[in-house]
Amino acid sequence: MCFHESKKCERCNSIFECKAGTIMQCQCYAVRLTLEERVYVENRFSDCLCINCLQELKNEYTTFKEKFIFE
Repeated sequence: MCFHESKKCERCNSIFECKAGTIMQCQCYAVRLTLEERVYVENRFSDCLCINCLQELKNEYTTFKEKFIFE
């Protein structure tokens, strides 16, 4: 049985459909996070995020990491 539900993004409050029951069809499956990026997100949020926020956080982490390395 597939489990889909409407969720509110913890970061931006937009409503989206979470497809945890069929994860390969869920919007979050399209954003590939490294282990470091995943930890970065998990340390800030405890629930699902929309695809836009996931991508923004991935980019934010990359920028943060590059800044940290070059300083």
